[in-house]
Amino acid sequence: MLKKCNLKSKLNKYRFVLHEHFASHHHCDLRLEKFGVLKSWALPKCMPEKQAEKRLAVQVPNHPLSYINFQGITPKGEYGAGKTIIKDHGTYQAIKWNRDEIIFNLCGKIYKGKYILIRLPKLKPNDWIIMKGVDE
Repeated sequence: MLKKCNLKSKLNKYRFVLHEHFASHHHCDLRLEKFGVLKSWALPKCMPEKQAEKRLAVQVPNHPLSYINFQGITPKGEYGAGKTIIKDHGTYQAIKWNRDEIIFNLCGKIYKGKYILIRLPKLKPNDWIIMKGVDE
């Protein structure tokens, strides 16, 4: 039985996409619509699936909103060269968004519920941790 998404209102609701990227290193790219762009993180081991499971998320340059529907092959020699497919997509609701912490509820076809991105001071400036939060 699929868990239903519980986004409290239509306010503060944005789109997200999770790309599976077959580049020089296989990984996933989490892209969250915000401020007219897609804020983006490369996830070497893709999304965490169990509560409190922590994974590395490396913030990469913002992508244009047109990437929300992108699937295809980026030619060799270009940034992000390789095959990209959409692994999941849907909407999300930001609970908290500041410089060092982003808490959000995903409502995708595969990934649902609360996720937390935290920038830790001991890591490199673009290194974050993503974890599956406890759903309320």
